Amino acid sequence: MPELPEVETTLRGIAPHVTDRTILECVFRTAKLRWPLDLALCYHLPGQKIRKVERRAKYLLLSCDLGTIILHLGMSGSLRIVQAGTTERKHDHVDLIFTDGQCLRLTDPRKFGAFIYTDSDPYSHKLLHSLGPEPLTDFFCGDYLYAMAKGRKLVIKQFIMDQKTVVGVGNIYASEALFRAGIRPDRAAGRISLKRYEKLACAIKEILHQAITAGGTTINDFSQADGKPGYFAQQLQVYGRSGEPCSICGLPIHSQRLGQRSTFYCSRCQI
Repeated sequence: MPELPEVETTLRGIAPHVTDRTILECVFRTAKLRWPLDLALCYHLPGQKIRKVERRAKYLLLSCDLGTIILHLGMSGSLRIVQAGTTERKHDHVDLIFTDGQCLRLTDPRKFGAFIYTDSDPYSHKLLHSLGPEPLTDFFCGDYLYAMAKGRKLVIKQFIMDQKTVVGVGNIYASEALFRAGIRPDRAAGRISLKRYEKLACAIKEILHQAITAGGTTINDFSQADGKPGYFAQQLQVYGRSGEPCSICGLPIHSQRLGQRSTFYCSRCQI
């Protein structure tokens, strides 16, 4: 599914096309995604201008004159910019058509995404209010992780994937960050030292920055037919490489299931 770097790339791709644009029409081609779509928005959104586009965790926030559209891409969703009137494809479920003739189109094959509107503070919405800190902020650091992990028996990989601990560290980037920090993914979170948490916090920031930079090379493609950023264009060291040699020591990469998710690590380099 799209993770934080892909959502950030999406934000950077669509923002220039929708910011300060006035909505002419809102079109729904399905009754529900993850949750039912509010048909009243087809009457409420036209005439409003999108003032800014932000990201919170894996959610995109489109701030309008009278409220905020909260978007989530689900498991396989994507946004792209097309010209109004472009023939829709099978899984093109939502269009925001602007007065300048452009259209923001949401495609979601599995319908696990979300298109929600709130006229209250979006950060107080039930989907956002209990989320942990953003990983690319100064607040997120080794001291914070160490304090949050105190006494926790939960394995470290699940701990950093918990959105109440820190947002946006999905399965792929958790595996990659733990490899860079030299920490086994099945270590108990409460049994890891402050020094190692400092290294892990730095690794998470580095991995996410690199992934955003890699995805950023496709920003111009958001006005093309595909609209998807370059998912995982960065060189992955362990994820999906079970049985292949570790890039550091040469031993085969191991894989196992943790929390119903595939996990990849090096048994020598990660302790």
